[in-house]
Amino acid sequence: MENFELLMGGLESALTPMNLLYAAIGVLLGTFVGVLPGIGPAMAIALLLPVTYRLEPTSAFIMFAGLYYGGMYGGSTTSILLNTPGESASVMTALEGNRMARAGRGAQALATAAVGSFVAGTIGTILVAFFSPALADVAVDLGAPSYFALMVLALVMTTTVLGTSALRGFAALFLGLTIGLVGLDLNTGQPRLTFGVTQLVDRLDIVVVAVGIFALGEALWVAAHLRRKPTHVIPVGRPWMGREDWGRSWKPWLRGTAFGFPFGALPAGGAEIPTFLSYLTERKLSKRGDFGRGAIEGVAGPEAANNASAAGMFVPMLALGLPVTATASVMLSALQGYGITPGPQLMTDHADLVWTLLASLLIGNTLLLVLNLPLAPLWARLLRIPRPQLYAGILFFACLGAYATNLDPFDIGLLVAFGLLGLLMRRFGLPVLPLILGVILGPLMESKLREALTISGGDYGGLLSEPLAVVIYVLIALFMLGRPFIARARARAEQSAVVEEEKELVD
Repeated sequence: MENFELLMGGLESALTPMNLLYAAIGVLLGTFVGVLPGIGPAMAIALLLPVTYRLEPTSAFIMFAGLYYGGMYGGSTTSILLNTPGESASVMTALEGNRMARAGRGAQALATAAVGSFVAGTIGTILVAFFSPALADVAVDLGAPSYFALMVLALVMTTTVLGTSALRGFAALFLGLTIGLVGLDLNTGQPRLTFGVTQLVDRLDIVVVAVGIFALGEALWVAAHLRRKPTHVIPVGRPWMGREDWGRSWKPWLRGTAFGFPFGALPAGGAEIPTFLSYLTERKLSKRGDFGRGAIEGVAGPEAANNASAAGMFVPMLALGLPVTATASVMLSALQGYGITPGPQLMTDHADLVWTLLASLLIGNTLLLVLNLPLAPLWARLLRIPRPQLYAGILFFACLGAYATNLDPFDIGLLVAFGLLGLLMRRFGLPVLPLILGVILGPLMESKLREALTISGGDYGGLLSEPLAVVIYVLIALFMLGRPFIARARARAEQSAVVEEEKELVD
């Protein structure tokens, strides 16, 4: 009951005309960037992060909430109309959504994605409000060994779940941890990996790293593979749903929410697995036989799972300071930019900001539905922008954002360097998220590792001095041993789903 009252207090703080304006601007900007091909919510927030630096923390995070949900909605629009997911979690939405659009039911697909996002996001945010404080209370009692083990768990599980190769995941993680070492050693004051460059002494700005890897890397990758063919966009009217569509969608929305939130709240995070499970569940429960030809359940369930997982990621981010998705990583860097350290003390030291942020998620989610459903035809027209002009604009805003961070031309050079790194990562199939997590969590892990070793007098056995730390390392070992079997089972399930889909198409 106390949490509910605090959430209502946060709503009262957020529901001012100026804050509502910031939320609306965030929704529109997030959708504008997120709807563009190949750009997900993480890149949308990274690209627009410098815009909020001049705002007060409360207003900035209200705009972030709008950017976040706007970027999520934009990704589903691209998946449905172009069959081009902005991120891996939107792949399942594209399977049935694009077929619905090709069958003339694009409006219904966009509507069930938007309403499902609203339902899942609202339920997920309310659950975050009740779970985060309880987890923070427990986390306050965690020692350095347990905290270090939790970070290792988050890195290992996120790195091995993404992509098809654990080796590539760990290579990306190693790159991120190395980048996180740049700057002064906090204990000795000695410069590390600065190569005599004074601008590197204060550590690399995560905004420059994120914008370079996401925005510039994507732009260079698209330019390297650019084909001057007009993009085929399926025309769409104003999204709407009939009575039958509502009847077929509401259960998948709830089931998708039930799949998505627990996965988002786990330190391993990610929406790929819950969206996949939601799609398979709806496919097995369907009695109409229209999966593979545009089943609305195949859009409603995965999209709800995606957004519920997105809401769930706030639990470990706020309560433990652990970002478990690329979007969470960028938002965590925004918190750090204001001198705020997420973790167990956040719920007490900055309670007003936290509850206003959670309330703003509800507001942003509602504004998303109110503003973007009528504007869907406009967002569809944006997809007709030629790629050269589109990515030229992205490069301009990326450079402007990197320069605005510190007003130092040196950051433009760093942006180009990380853009080239992002291009190479895409070329060799290295996942981006482990690198970003390594940059952010690396310094925190180093701090907790040194704290644990100081307590134990330099004995590495001190890392196992707490029962929770031992349990976590056992879980990591079991997961690593069982990963090959999990990967094979997942591959068989995906292959069987493709085979069944091909049979249905032949029939």
